[in-house]
Amino acid sequence: MVPAVFRTGRTAMTPDSLRARVLHQDELCFVIDKPAGLAVHKAGRITDHLDLYLPFLADPGGEPPKLAHRLDRDTAGCLILGRTSWALKRFGQMFAAGQVDKTYWAVADGIPADEAGTIDLPLLKRIMPKATPEAPATGQSSWTILPHPDGQPAVTDYRVLGTGNGRSWLELSPRTGRTHQIRIHCAAIGCPLVGEPFYGPERRVPGGLHLLARSVTFQLASERPRITAVAPIPEHMRDALAACGWPGD
Repeated sequence: MVPAVFRTGRTAMTPDSLRARVLHQDELCFVIDKPAGLAVHKAGRITDHLDLYLPFLADPGGEPPKLAHRLDRDTAGCLILGRTSWALKRFGQMFAAGQVDKTYWAVADGIPADEAGTIDLPLLKRIMPKATPEAPATGQSSWTILPHPDGQPAVTDYRVLGTGNGRSWLELSPRTGRTHQIRIHCAAIGCPLVGEPFYGPERRVPGGLHLLARSVTFQLASERPRITAVAPIPEHMRDALAACGWPGD
């Protein structure tokens, strides 16, 4: 049963408010503006997630859309949903081939040495078993991701759009889609993202992670139009971006 309302920690979400976050809609897909703080699917202890509420976007008597890719729980912005099995398969192929253009905006603590560049740093996921005096071998585990030459290739292009008070407003274009790629790459060049709890200074700030999936561009087939969707700036990032020179809407 789908609840009539769910909460992300900042916002109460209803069918109407979820539909208000639709940035693009056609017969094959949606692009929605995912709020920061909402996981996209169940994982570990997460029980409240977007996947539960996708029936809000279904036509009467129809099937709900499904996730075509993933965003971190703390990342806001453009998320693509497929409405048919063909579209979901096609999006899978396109993401694997790098045929979906993704642009992120972020605010970082620190300013890169170069105004633009490419971060080419393989990333390795490492599983860390949990053990306690009461339960030294529970079978539970956690994981971390770290730069490592044996990891999967990970490449991110970046550009500095503005600076202020020791922070930078970054435009980031990942060529690959590794988990936490942008967050780790920014930390690796001495510019961890504002609100980053794991990579860098390991601290949280009011408002959360300052990372936005600003836009996506794709073309599902040659006979179909090229689609670009752009997400608005979330409230928790507006002041920090303005301090770095963002002129506002």
